[in-house]
Amino acid sequence: MTYKGEESFRHDQPSRLGILITNLGTPDAPTTSALRRYLAEFLWDPRVVEAPRPLWWLILHGIILRIRPSRSAKAYRSVWQPEGSPLLIHTADQCEGIRSALQKKYGDNLVVGFAMRYGNPSIASVLDQMQQQGVRQLLVLPLYPQYSASTSASTFDAITHDFTRRRWLPDFRFISHYHDFPPYIEAMATRIERHWATNGRNQKLVLSYHGVPKKYLLRGDPYHCECHKTSRLLAERLGLSDDQYMTTFQSRFGREEWLRPYTDETMKSLPGKSVESVDVFCPGFSSDCLETIEEIDEENREYFMEAGGKSFAYIPALNASDEHIEALVALIEQNLEGWAAPANDPETLQARESRAGAVKQQLGW
Repeated sequence: MTYKGEESFRHDQPSRLGILITNLGTPDAPTTSALRRYLAEFLWDPRVVEAPRPLWWLILHGIILRIRPSRSAKAYRSVWQPEGSPLLIHTADQCEGIRSALQKKYGDNLVVGFAMRYGNPSIASVLDQMQQQGVRQLLVLPLYPQYSASTSASTFDAITHDFTRRRWLPDFRFISHYHDFPPYIEAMATRIERHWATNGRNQKLVLSYHGVPKKYLLRGDPYHCECHKTSRLLAERLGLSDDQYMTTFQSRFGREEWLRPYTDETMKSLPGKSVESVDVFCPGFSSDCLETIEEIDEENREYFMEAGGKSFAYIPALNASDEHIEALVALIEQNLEGWAAPANDPETLQARESRAGAVKQQLGW
């Protein structure tokens, strides 16, 4: 077996710290064929859909991938930008913001990259690039504040699967969640307060998170609990009483029960409960994407207004805002503690190469 990266090894190669940020993923284009490839990879992940594989293969390829790609492509076309999907654009901007902030301290000893769990740039391709750049200590930050097996653990699976094909593994750290990290809570509060200062404040703040099937909670997944803790900490920071905010879950599909209350049903019912104006923020989404732009700011806005609502405001995700980059950098630096920046001065690298050459000469290699 030939392992990845064997041919590129050099004794005088600088050693570097690597920061890899990841997000869920995006199709390569807003087309039916691109969505079919993307959804096939995403929905076949056993962490995402916990179902018997033979049965699920038949459902996925016999029904879902015949119907859903064209519908999803239409939705993606409504949010697509010249540079690509919003998720790709924001994640690239976040990566650049983190790199700019950390390189002031680490200089060329640091490599910062981003990858998508599904689609491109793939985790395997970015890990290849990092190995070629000499990354020997790797910190991975999936941009999922709340842990779920279907997101954070799936990312861990992809990385460790890639590691099985590498001879030389880096020292490795993985941030599985940061749902209660104070700078993250502060960044969200600042975003919301800034929106209120500019646009005024509506009657209720709805905090909408991506849903997962209820059975995941019953099997021990902490996602539901972490979402509610994030909401509680954010509400406390904003000084909200229990009746001034609520937590909901969006983006469900299929017939089984998912985490409740559902965002769409909530939007349809609130006007009938004397709630005529809402602000909606999505704490679980580090970047604006199809689920926030199209699903929340278009579909759910329509549900609320058609049910009799008077005012609906979507508060954008943190994206690459200064407060978000500062929070992510603080999280990264906390998890880098104990890792010293590598010594890559020319004298050290030359000495390492000379010692290796001397040993080879002695052994006749």
